[in-house]
Amino acid sequence: MPMRSFHFHLVSDSTGETVSSVARAALAQFEEIEAEEHVWSLVRTRTQMEKVIAAIRETPGPVLYTVVDKEIRNMLKAACHEMRLPCVAVIGRLVAYLSAYLGVESHASPGRQHELTEEYFTRMEAINYALAHDDGQAHWELAQADIVLVGPSRTSKSPTCVYLAYKGFKTANVPYVLGCPLPPSLEGLKKPLVVGLTISPDQLQQIRRTRLQSLKQEDDTNYVDSEYIQREIEESRKLFHKNRWPVIDVTRRSVEETAATITQYLNKHRGRQEEA
Repeated sequence: MPMRSFHFHLVSDSTGETVSSVARAALAQFEEIEAEEHVWSLVRTRTQMEKVIAAIRETPGPVLYTVVDKEIRNMLKAACHEMRLPCVAVIGRLVAYLSAYLGVESHASPGRQHELTEEYFTRMEAINYALAHDDGQAHWELAQADIVLVGPSRTSKSPTCVYLAYKGFKTANVPYVLGCPLPPSLEGLKKPLVVGLTISPDQLQQIRRTRLQSLKQEDDTNYVDSEYIQREIEESRKLFHKNRWPVIDVTRRSVEETAATITQYLNKHRGRQEEA
């Protein structure tokens, strides 16, 4: 009989971010399957690996790992072989292929991708910027942004900003509200890419109702009125069209998909700026 639930062990000598991302991407391909994830991070000694192996024996299940130390890695592989459990290296084979292609040996160093490099500090600066410029805050500094998102409330502006910031892009967002003036500098921005976010009125109404319910507030306001929402979407689209801003409909998009599309627009935007 097909399995409907199982234990999934994710073992890493670093933060576990890489192995967790790969695991979730793989699990997304299976419908109606529940996985209980066990994340074992910063596993760098024999003693730590012994504890992980003992836990795997208690709740057996497939193992994904990113462990660069050969001795520690072999302990895990041998234990999984003994328990007849799948044990898969997330990036080991890719590193081997790259090493063969480049003719250069890799340097095994746990957590090397998280070293305090210039890229790391750029990402931290972008995250701080996104938090300080969320929901129209500090709008007089929009010219410093790489990306500015504009759209009605609950169109995923804030989570998209944080996701883009994690990728190193300074991203601000400005809410579009009927009857409320936008920051005067917004329509004249040159350096930042300005993107309009829109959504289907029905889904927006549902999202807003759920939001009000979570806050235990009444839902008899314009915020969830269908006619008001319809007009809000229409007027925001007119604004986007007037300023020739690219528009993304987030109705059936995840934050990651929206961010990927924005990144493509940004590359084109920067290319036009270089040509000018």
